[in-house]
Amino acid sequence: MEMVKKMLMSCCWLMLAVGSMAAIENSANVSYDATSLIINGQHKILFSGSIHYPRSPPQMWPSLIEKAKQGGIDVIQTYVFWNLHEPKQGQYDFSGRNDIIGFIKQIQSQGLYACIRIGPFIESEWTYGGLPFWLHDVPGIVFRSDNEPFKYHMQKFVTMIVNMMKSENLYASQGGPIILSQIENEYQTVEAAFHERGPPYVQWAAKMAVGLQTGVPWVMCKQDDAPDPVINACNGMRCGETFKGPNSPNKPSIWTENWTSFYEVYGDEPYMRSANDIAYQVALFIAKKGSYVNYYMYHGGTNFGRTGSAFILTSYYDQAPLDEYGLIREPKWSHLKELHAAVKLCSKPLLTGAQKIFPLGKLQQAYVFQENSGECAAFLVNNDSRKDSTVLFQNISYELPRTSISILPDCKTVAFNTYKVSTQYNTRTMTLSQSFDSVEIWEEYREAIPDFGKTSLTAETLLEHWNITKDETDYLWYTFRFQYNSSDTQLLNVQSRGHVLHAFVNGEFTGSAHGSHDNSSFTLQNTIQLKNGTNDVALLSATVGLPDSGAHLERRVAGIHRVRIQNKYFTNYNWGYQVGLIGEMLQIYTNPGSNKVEWSKFRSPSHQRLTWYKSVFNAPAGEDPVALNLNSMGKGEAWINGQSIGRYWVSFRTSKGNSSQIWYNIPRPFLKPTGNLLVLLEEEEGNPLGITIDTIAISKVCGHVTNSHQPPVRSWVAQNLRGDTKINMPGRRPGRRPKVQLNCSQGKNISKILFASFGNPEGDCDSYATGSCHLSTSRAIVEKACIGKKKCYIPNSNRYFGVDPCPDIPKALLIDAQCT
Repeated sequence: MEMVKKMLMSCCWLMLAVGSMAAIENSANVSYDATSLIINGQHKILFSGSIHYPRSPPQMWPSLIEKAKQGGIDVIQTYVFWNLHEPKQGQYDFSGRNDIIGFIKQIQSQGLYACIRIGPFIESEWTYGGLPFWLHDVPGIVFRSDNEPFKYHMQKFVTMIVNMMKSENLYASQGGPIILSQIENEYQTVEAAFHERGPPYVQWAAKMAVGLQTGVPWVMCKQDDAPDPVINACNGMRCGETFKGPNSPNKPSIWTENWTSFYEVYGDEPYMRSANDIAYQVALFIAKKGSYVNYYMYHGGTNFGRTGSAFILTSYYDQAPLDEYGLIREPKWSHLKELHAAVKLCSKPLLTGAQKIFPLGKLQQAYVFQENSGECAAFLVNNDSRKDSTVLFQNISYELPRTSISILPDCKTVAFNTYKVSTQYNTRTMTLSQSFDSVEIWEEYREAIPDFGKTSLTAETLLEHWNITKDETDYLWYTFRFQYNSSDTQLLNVQSRGHVLHAFVNGEFTGSAHGSHDNSSFTLQNTIQLKNGTNDVALLSATVGLPDSGAHLERRVAGIHRVRIQNKYFTNYNWGYQVGLIGEMLQIYTNPGSNKVEWSKFRSPSHQRLTWYKSVFNAPAGEDPVALNLNSMGKGEAWINGQSIGRYWVSFRTSKGNSSQIWYNIPRPFLKPTGNLLVLLEEEEGNPLGITIDTIAISKVCGHVTNSHQPPVRSWVAQNLRGDTKINMPGRRPGRRPKVQLNCSQGKNISKILFASFGNPEGDCDSYATGSCHLSTSRAIVEKACIGKKKCYIPNSNRYFGVDPCPDIPKALLIDAQCT
């Protein structure tokens, strides 16, 4: 009988995790009403996670999707990246990281649903918001408005993507995984700028999308007036509080972007969003009849090459539940997994019961869902951000931590509280694998500084940067020549609309300046040495990604717009231009291209600007992710075997003096076992002798629970099978005890217990010490249970530890362990 119970418990838990799989096996009818999306006649509460196919190599997709599924995710959401797929008009690319069909099929193979946000404007901190730059040159075009040229090209691309999906039977109506599509993106934030051309565009976009007859619903996010039947959806961190709700009584509440952290820009300190804050907003959204929540991002990903928008880090959303490298970030991943499981326990009353809301205090409420059969679920909310609260609900007393929600799947027992993190924390460690500290392993090529006499493109005025470069390079040289009748110093003043500028006079570097994400314009002002006779000035304008948001992107400008030396202006003058760098044109970052120039032996670090560096290395052993540590460098771009791993800008410090990003992701699929070509373009004075190759792993796991923490939600299933009904303490069933749950990442086991205390340990997983109550045998007991195992669970229980070290004192358990 005991074996049967275990089998039943496993089956029930499996059903909670993969309850949406069966509907995908055959064609599904997808519709909606005020409650939720309806798939094959069944209302669904769905948790979704954003994983963007171009931000990781295809070899990583299966693992990322699997980890999302294990985390309780039902739907994988992705944007569609127009400028990747059609970089030149009429020339398409759906290979490698651009293989959206392969990505959707991988989602399908793992039994999950998909949501594609076609846009085709996507923002996404992606250069030009995903629009291909060739659109900029279409005569008479005005992006994202009631403008015939734009609508023609937008409709053509959206239709092509939809038809591609149809041809592969990828819509749910055809038996595929796609249950939802999005047209446009956060348009209401810019709509007013288009005046009378805005509202008709919204109507047209909705009608065009619905007319493609995908068989699944369409959404518009941040568009309160999304035309029927398109669903309006919320984006942001606080949709549980801020969403006004559906604009029609027959539409469901959908949250398309719940930001798990926030995008980062060079020069700014990172924003850290806690797991309990995310969970609180999700639980509140569900309590207010929300039925679809997407985490943006669920996997952080990387902005490879030149794909990041203006001033955006190459690392993208590294604080997501799955970090940039695809490693699980705790406690976000597990805390949200527990939340998903707790909400799914409430599915029936949430979807079919009547909602009642009543106060439990000045800042406390109960959201209760009850069916006619009596089945009941409750969300007890404490909105007080300053203090915990004790509330009375159905004659039972409950402790609610500040700004938290307790979920009661039976209206009696707390299965989950958003504030109390019962899951483990982990620590990511970078380990040195290889140093590049020998001058013998480096070669260099110094980029030539052009002069006016060697330029083929000339104009009698200053030209706009992006109009000339067409987004095929970050770099544009502005050169001019003038006569001077003395040898002395003068003041050079250059005004630029962004983003970076390096100035050279007579081939010598004379100064740099740059803007920022909030203000890309800047002025370079430096004293320069002139010579008697002809003087050559070369100004290198460099951009760091195109803008990705705001109205009238087609009108944005960059580059130099005024030049003055002492009192003489050179704005309307005879200028010569060179698009890009010689090394870029020859592709010297590839093996074939590197043979087109003569590399020199590495010279000791100097003040030379614009230098290419080349070396070769072997891939680190093992399977841990790999990163390039560029802490000793300045600004530039890095390539591995001809593939750009992105821009770097280590020298752009935050207000606290930190580099915004030091480690740059090298996906394992980019590497060969031996002989990997590393090439860097360094714009400043970086020292490549300080570069290292590091491997990344989860080195430590830590858990901290008290008697007030909740046991794992899966224990609820076991409790139901046992049929226990007696409650031995408010909000808890017997047999459900808080546990420290330790779980090393794949391929690693618990090798050492760094700290263990059963009693009242002080601090938390970041900083801890034994308290006034401590069981001296704590470490030995934990070592016996955990050493050599991938995972172990230790209950916070006198019975487990065999003794009560200090009666009448509430107990806590804190364990910190090393994984190797």
